[in-house]
Amino acid sequence: MNDLLVLSGILIVVIGFLLRLNPLLVVTVAAIATGLAAGRDLVAVVSAFGKAYNENRYVSIIWILLPVIGLLERYGLQQRARTLIGQLKGATTGRLLLVYLLFRQLTAALGLTSVAGHAQTVRPLVAPMAEAAAEQRHGDLDEPTREEVKAYSAATDNVGLFFGEDIFIAIGSILLMKGFLEQYGIVLEPLQLSVWAIPTAILAFIIHGTRLLLLDRKLKRGTMALHPERTRGASAPSLERRGEAE
Repeated sequence: MNDLLVLSGILIVVIGFLLRLNPLLVVTVAAIATGLAAGRDLVAVVSAFGKAYNENRYVSIIWILLPVIGLLERYGLQQRARTLIGQLKGATTGRLLLVYLLFRQLTAALGLTSVAGHAQTVRPLVAPMAEAAAEQRHGDLDEPTREEVKAYSAATDNVGLFFGEDIFIAIGSILLMKGFLEQYGIVLEPLQLSVWAIPTAILAFIIHGTRLLLLDRKLKRGTMALHPERTRGASAPSLERRGEAE
């Protein structure tokens, strides 16, 4: 009978989910009920919770970062990023993302893959700055163009991380390739695999960097098509000057 009582935690989970209760509360109550049914006292159960959290705190710390980013956004992080870019007269969307691509690749090559990312960098900082640079150069953007700038910002992070992290010798992909090749009798050191990842990373930087610089031209052409009066307005003074010269 005591063995069946240990399974009471499963019943609590099922009932809690059926009633759509708070999942965290349901799982916590189920764990405590299971521990008590197994003959453990309440102090031992709570101690087990603390030990599990302490041993896995580095895995859980990412969830603390998300509400911090949310609070920063609420208190004007994106607006401050836009203001900063507005003060840089030579900034363009392509140049800004090119600098971020270089930063992302270099930090990933050093093993600092969590320094930047979509949640903590692209959404609150890089994408708003890229939009602000485009608006500073080309005026108001239509919704498809705005979404395209955001997509390029996210893609830049992906390219920089993907082709930069393989240069770091202790990354999971390098160790996976090393273990896979050893199964077939090919013994390679992680450094050898990392060195051969450098040319690929350089090519990725050149190819995607070219796409980013071409993005500036694309944004300029799109703005001219969306606001043709700007082109006419720019040409009017030149016609007046030509008439005065004649």
